[in-house]
Amino acid sequence: MRFPLDDPIVVKLQRLARRHHAQVYLVGGYVRDWLLGRPRTDIDCTVIGDALDFAQKVARHFRSKPILYERFRTAMVPVGDYHLEFVGTRKEFYDETSRKPLVTDGTLEDDIFRRDFTVNALAVPLVGANAGEVLDLCGGLHDLECRILRTPRPPMETFHEDPLRMVRAARFAAQLQFRIADDAFDAIKAMAERITIVSQERITDEFLKILAAPKPSVGLVILHKTGLLRFIFPELDRLAGVELATDGQRRYAHKDVFFHTMKVLDNVAAISDNLWLRFATLVHDIAKPKTKKFVPGVGWTFHGHEELGARWQERIFRRLKLPLEHLPYVETLVRLHQRPMALVDEGVTDSALRRLAVQAGEWLDDLFILCRADITTQNKQRARQYLANYEIVYQKILDVRERDRLAAFQSPVRGDEIMALFELPPSPAVGAIKEALEQAILDGKVPNTYEDAKQYLLDHRAEFAELAQHANARFYTRRRQQSSPDGNFATVES
Repeated sequence: MRFPLDDPIVVKLQRLARRHHAQVYLVGGYVRDWLLGRPRTDIDCTVIGDALDFAQKVARHFRSKPILYERFRTAMVPVGDYHLEFVGTRKEFYDETSRKPLVTDGTLEDDIFRRDFTVNALAVPLVGANAGEVLDLCGGLHDLECRILRTPRPPMETFHEDPLRMVRAARFAAQLQFRIADDAFDAIKAMAERITIVSQERITDEFLKILAAPKPSVGLVILHKTGLLRFIFPELDRLAGVELATDGQRRYAHKDVFFHTMKVLDNVAAISDNLWLRFATLVHDIAKPKTKKFVPGVGWTFHGHEELGARWQERIFRRLKLPLEHLPYVETLVRLHQRPMALVDEGVTDSALRRLAVQAGEWLDDLFILCRADITTQNKQRARQYLANYEIVYQKILDVRERDRLAAFQSPVRGDEIMALFELPPSPAVGAIKEALEQAILDGKVPNTYEDAKQYLLDHRAEFAELAQHANARFYTRRRQQSSPDGNFATVES
């Protein structure tokens, strides 16, 4: 099979390889994705000889700055929207406890057979008599046609060498909609615990790629069924299973929360590529197993799972080494995902609508995407009714947000003016007054304007002054309780 060497970047690489007498091969995902008709911006190259030296020559030609990984004999050269990666032909060896490989020189065949899957082991030479001819040493073309993920060597050997390849199998299955070969699937099940020697950063990178796939549930279900999820994300793994209970002659069962979550996640993924909305969806019911309770005559309940789940997020983010700037967003969506349904009642107050509008803030639309996606009932009439109810609540919130000017809501009277009105220094009392004023606005006691809010403070000066006094007293009492006898603050466990 001929590979068209017509990409402008590839054409320039070919010229550089000829000029410098370098044996360079296109390999991996670039070749695979061209054969599948997928977009390609990452170009992987194998170089027989000194890959770092050739990468530096490429970087000079493109006036780019190479990123060198000398220990692993690899380099990356950014060129516009492209990332060019150069790897010397090599062998890799891992011992039982190593997270990093021992790299030695190898042949092209060594390099091809050390790769994770046959569909990623195709190579195309840029120079020589067979330039542009797809080199297939391990049946990758056949496996591409059959849409199957097989390892070039026995799977136990391939996965033992680098356990992250087990997670990559789930990722490629989700991204490409491929099936994992039976022997590879069985090998992952047998050695799932070995994933624990891989660094968290590498695991999380693959996990987020699964979450970004067109249908994330494909990869996540593989992680669950192989046992990998138990080590990667135990809280998510524990969502699986159904428990039965009997109350007299009646039996109660709750739905499998894991597979429900997978349906909700795929619903969200079908309409949004927002990775952190997908993550919030993944964890929106994460605390249900902890809050599960059987109530006779009622059935299974999960009261408070949304609040507990929100409080778990910081721990999850830190363990998975996720970027903390997305934590408030995920916490908010998890905490509020039950709230809209509670506001369907005709008698719901404007105060409740205001509070949700303010708490959701700029993420209100994403919250409702999650809520709508959470409807997984097979009863079409019931699903239509739920959607209609959500639309009613959504429109009510939009109306009250516009009417009461709640966008980016905060106290119309700012902290410096509160300090002047009540003759206060910077202290917890100022925040307490601001918060009480905001609550009064949300409760409808005072309009959300500067003039009305300031007048409300003046009309209730004595009440706010007393509130300020109590806030400061609580703060300084707490500080004294946390200080050590010599006056230095002690560490107090929360």
